[in-house]
Amino acid sequence: MLATPWPAPFSDDDWVFEPKWDGVRALVTVAGDQVTIRGRRGSDYTDRYPELHALRHDRPCVLDGEIVAIVEGVPSFERLQRRMHVAGPDRRLQGDVPVSFVAFDILHDGDPVIDEPLEHRRERLERVASGAWGSVGPAVPADGEALWATITERDLEGMVAKRRGSRYRPGVRSPDWRKIANVLVTEAVVGGFTPGEGGRGASFGGLLLGRWDGDRLRFVGSVGTGFSDADVRSIRAALDEMTREGSPFHPDDALPAGATWVEPLLVASIGYRDTTAAGRLRHPRFRGFTDDDPRGLVSG
Repeated sequence: MLATPWPAPFSDDDWVFEPKWDGVRALVTVAGDQVTIRGRRGSDYTDRYPELHALRHDRPCVLDGEIVAIVEGVPSFERLQRRMHVAGPDRRLQGDVPVSFVAFDILHDGDPVIDEPLEHRRERLERVASGAWGSVGPAVPADGEALWATITERDLEGMVAKRRGSRYRPGVRSPDWRKIANVLVTEAVVGGFTPGEGGRGASFGGLLLGRWDGDRLRFVGSVGTGFSDADVRSIRAALDEMTREGSPFHPDDALPAGATWVEPLLVASIGYRDTTAAGRLRHPRFRGFTDDDPRGLVSG
């Protein structure tokens, strides 16, 4: 179930408000001593996060939530990146970047429960959590603006409002869930890069981003901030293996001269403030790469 974007925080007795967790959305299935972890698009993450295999419940259950890496009390998507693209167990990484699972809904608890109202599912979820397998995200009734004050004070990603009495609707972007962004986040396909300057002369200046419009990418801007030194080196190495002749973008006067083109295979997560009238991202900042299918990112 997905949330509908909403322009501003609000308070309402008919709604419950939760923080929006900055991590990887996952469905976790627990059946006896078997744990399966799948991403929003069905990718199997089970081997990637072995510390979550300890989750247990006395009945088969399916939990919806977010895999997060907490740094100084808040989720760090940048830190989580170190775990997101490692296919199997890595004990060193597990020690350096521990992750946890924050559940915010339950779909199955011995039997399917998606048709139960939100409040009943929440009660079930909190009973499951009492088994000390993980944690449940906080929920604030009615006073969304109070939670929003905390969101902005701690610079969290945003807030999700959920309508009381609503059912869980798998695969649907429902008006019963509303997401209010503190920092806007989007995804775009990398189609090229610009030369680096100064200290980044041997790597790249910025990544050129687009979304599919027919058989070519529509240019949405470039991103040159948010990279660590390690990011820059590893990304350049990957880009060098993906270079191609000719641009994957539709012709656009805003595309910089001297760019190197790459096969449009990488999906970048980008934080930004807003967009221009031409559809360019304003104040973009690189957050990391995702496992999402690049062909699914279309203009419009």
